Amino acid sequence: MDPYGLTPLLLSLRVAGLATLLAFLLGLPFALLLARGRFPGKGLVETLVLIPLVLPPTVMGYYLLVAVGRASPLGRGLEALVGWSPLFTWQAAVLAALVAAAPLLIKAAQAAFESVDHTLEDAARTLGKDEAEVFFRVTIPLAWRGLVAGGILTFARAMGEFGITLMIAGNIPGVTQTMPLAIYDAVQANRLAAAHTLSLIALGAVAALLLVLGRLTRVRL
Repeated sequence: MDPYGLTPLLLSLRVAGLATLLAFLLGLPFALLLARGRFPGKGLVETLVLIPLVLPPTVMGYYLLVAVGRASPLGRGLEALVGWSPLFTWQAAVLAALVAAAPLLIKAAQAAFESVDHTLEDAARTLGKDEAEVFFRVTIPLAWRGLVAGGILTFARAMGEFGITLMIAGNIPGVTQTMPLAIYDAVQANRLAAAHTLSLIALGAVAALLLVLGRLTRVRL
């Protein structure tokens, strides 16, 4: 095992960073739809978004294992197209972190978009701005504090993901072993000093991120 915990730390940072980026790319349009859209079943959709937050991680991991496994249509399709399965790879760890953390980003972004004063957007439209300009030059600047706060929570949750990762990515040192899994391994092997060191590293990394971004946005977390 890496005595300084750098390998699992760097993997956790990469996994959490990519998961947060994907959460923004996929979650922002969805959050905007929930904030502004009016459609049948909206309440049900909002409830479904929260399922990864309340469902036991092992259950969520099991369903993902079934969904992308080699026996599933999706898994067979990936095998046929690219000859590759995401299971038990670092990409599976990104998927696990994304599923676990994305609901935090979606709900925070939804609340941020709902807080935007619509009259300011309407004023921009009367000045000839198209919808893209209104979104990027009015909506986003007004909602950015909530979006960044959601990003902080998403990154922190992705950094701490354990159960789903263990189910679909495994615990392979140097490949899929993130910080939480490395700490679990150390405790299981009764290497308590190593577990303590790894825990302090993880705590310091997340605390530093929350401190810097919290001060940047002046959001009290």
